[in-house]
Amino acid sequence: MPPVNTQADFSREARLVSGKILAPVRVELRFEVLHQGKIRMPEVMKTLFLNPPSYEGFDGGAGARYQARREIKSFWYPTWLAQPAAMVPGSRLIDAPPDGLTVDQVAPLAKDYELVVLHTSTPSFTNDAKFAAHLKEVNPKIMVGMVGAHVGVLPLQSMNAAPAVDWVAVGEFDYICADVAARKPLKDVGGIAYRDSGRVTFTPPRPTIENMDDLPFVVDVYKRDLTIENYFIGYLQHPYVSLYTGRGCRSKCTFCLWPQTLGGHRYRVRSPENVAAEMALAKKHFPQVREFFFDDDTFTDDLPRAEEIARRLGKLGLNWSCNAKANVPRKTLEILKDNGLRLLLVGYESGDDQILINIKKGVRLDIAREFSRNCRDLGIKIHGTFILGLPGETPQTIQKSIQFACDIEPETIQVSLAAPYPGTELYRQAQEQGWLQIQTGDLVDTHGIQTAAMNYPGLSSPVIFNSVEEFYRKFYFRPRKMFSLFGGMLRDPEVMKRRLREGVEFFKFLHERKATAREMAQSAAAASATSAGD
Repeated sequence: MPPVNTQADFSREARLVSGKILAPVRVELRFEVLHQGKIRMPEVMKTLFLNPPSYEGFDGGAGARYQARREIKSFWYPTWLAQPAAMVPGSRLIDAPPDGLTVDQVAPLAKDYELVVLHTSTPSFTNDAKFAAHLKEVNPKIMVGMVGAHVGVLPLQSMNAAPAVDWVAVGEFDYICADVAARKPLKDVGGIAYRDSGRVTFTPPRPTIENMDDLPFVVDVYKRDLTIENYFIGYLQHPYVSLYTGRGCRSKCTFCLWPQTLGGHRYRVRSPENVAAEMALAKKHFPQVREFFFDDDTFTDDLPRAEEIARRLGKLGLNWSCNAKANVPRKTLEILKDNGLRLLLVGYESGDDQILINIKKGVRLDIAREFSRNCRDLGIKIHGTFILGLPGETPQTIQKSIQFACDIEPETIQVSLAAPYPGTELYRQAQEQGWLQIQTGDLVDTHGIQTAAMNYPGLSSPVIFNSVEEFYRKFYFRPRKMFSLFGGMLRDPEVMKRRLREGVEFFKFLHERKATAREMAQSAAAASATSAGD
């Protein structure tokens, strides 16, 4: 007798709704009918991909480069989880923080699944390990896997610190998740650390994914499982959708997490045809979206490809933005702009050339200034990102960075604190030089706010931390910038409404940072007293 259907067909009974109890998923299975009427059960495990509940407003999911609370409500898409979810038939993706879901709302779902894959990060790992234990309490039979840069770099330490976790992925985890969900014995799954009779055992490394076109589209998972209106990025039009067109980055920035842990320093890309096909589907799935964002580490690493993709996006009539290095030639900028580019997210990092050399940024300030002028001339908006506390930072270089930001005049900025993530060269340097003043997991405080992790001779952690607010105030509270922002608000009622909300969130955030600053000052004073006593 021929098989009726060899695939499991799953349909959702309820959509995720922020703030509401999650309904279980109804599963309709079509079994394969064999000879003599025997039925073969589907081989794929019922799998939940989960970005766990965390601090209120914590943007630490499977897409955030810097896991922390932002100055305003911000949530990146969980693309790193959506990719393997697209490879596992009948799986479900839950992104708890954007949906405002709590532990009590999510944990009971463990009863309905055989496998849960948790994305974790250095700041959230301790809480995620506790959540994994909670899932085991709800369903002792459930298999728990963890993925992400933190467990990939520290697999043994992670397994020892999270006894409820059955396996962790070491490196890219798309095919790992698919293999485990297909019930492949863990000993035969390449690229993991797993428990074998109480001991942590490693399997041989898995080759890096080369043919990126082989990976399925993530927008189908977004459509099925996510509420896109719950995702906000302050400098992107709302609602937005983000995804990747490639992995890896050719730059060697010492602080950057993904290229040094998961992505690598080769830019492995999807073909322009493949990208255009997914974007056409995304346009169909999400007619309400006002902007698409390509979250490749550096979308402009391959200029001819970027130009070809832009031309295809232009034919689709899409409004889009992407990450770029501050060295894109004017000719390319013109092509991108003519085909729908609205904004570039640019990591300037510092206004001091020596610091840029220290961190191997690969861009000089004069090049960055010319690039910024070209963008302004062409009407391309820039969201500029800066980092305080990088190696070589002094009170004087902080002021130079502030002045540089004011000179190049990006539309908006983000000011972060240097975060030495395990697996990065910055982390190694911080350990060797004695700069690291915190435990590995203490990159954020108890409220999810980023802390100043490093301390230099002549520049203390509290000074670095407090300089973030000074940077923001000196940049935004200038008459020219305030006039520009108010002009945009007056021209568009939606922008007016959004900016007012973000303004309230911003000042609330600055107020909460003051509590963190007091805690840091007290810790520094206590450490100084202890040192003096010794």
